[in-house]
Amino acid sequence: MTKAHASITAEIVSARAEALRTRIETASGGRSVEVIAVTKGFGAEAIRASVGAGLFRVGENYAQELIAKAGELGADPLLAPEWHFLGRLQSNKVRQLAEIVDVWQSVDRVELVDEIAKRAPGARIFLQVNLSGEEQKGGAPLGDIPSLAARAADVGLRVTGLMGVGPAGDPELARPGFRDLVAMADRLSLPERSIGMSADLEIAVEEGATLVRVGHALFGDRPPR
Repeated sequence: MTKAHASITAEIVSARAEALRTRIETASGGRSVEVIAVTKGFGAEAIRASVGAGLFRVGENYAQELIAKAGELGADPLLAPEWHFLGRLQSNKVRQLAEIVDVWQSVDRVELVDEIAKRAPGARIFLQVNLSGEEQKGGAPLGDIPSLAARAADVGLRVTGLMGVGPAGDPELARPGFRDLVAMADRLSLPERSIGMSADLEIAVEEGATLVRVGHALFGDRPPR
C-alpha cells in the first residue's frame, strides 16, 4: 500500500472540506449532501485526517488496501470511520471484508448480492449502475436494477441507494446518466444517490446527489502505486 503524503493533516483537509462544502451548497441551494472521503492510494494518515476534519464516511476501492488500513487504525473508536466499499468487488473478497465494511456501494450482480447476504446478513448496500457503458467501471445496466433490488431484498439485504460513476471528460457528459440514476432511485423509493466526484460534483448535486465521493479535492494528487 502506498504511503500517504506527509502533508495530509486534519487542518489541511478541514480547509479543503470547507471549500468543498461551499461548492456543494452553491450547487444544491442549501440542500444537505454528504461527503465520502475517498482515500484510495493514500495511507491511514489520510483517514485520521478525514476523521479529524469531521468527515466520518470514508470510501475505499481495493480490498487489501482497506484491510491493511483498518488494521493499522486498530480498534480506537475515535478513529472508526463508516467504511464504504466503492470498487469493483470479487465475490471471494467479501468474506475478508464482511467485518469491516459498513456500506457496500458497488453491488452489481446477483452472485455478489448472494455472497454479501451470506457473509454479512442484513448489510446496507447500494446497487451500482453502469452510466458510461465502460465495462471497466463496473455496474449493472439500468434496466437490470429493479430485479437486482428485488433479489437483494429477498435475501435480507437493505438496499438504501444507487451508485454510479460518470464518464471521463466534460462534466456535462455525466448529466444524462445522473438524471437517469436519480429517476430510477425515485421509482424504487431509494433515498440515497451516490453520484459525483471531485470533477463533476456540481452536476451530480444539481441532479439530486445525496452523497458525493471525493478524493482529489480533499487530498490532492494520488501518489503513484
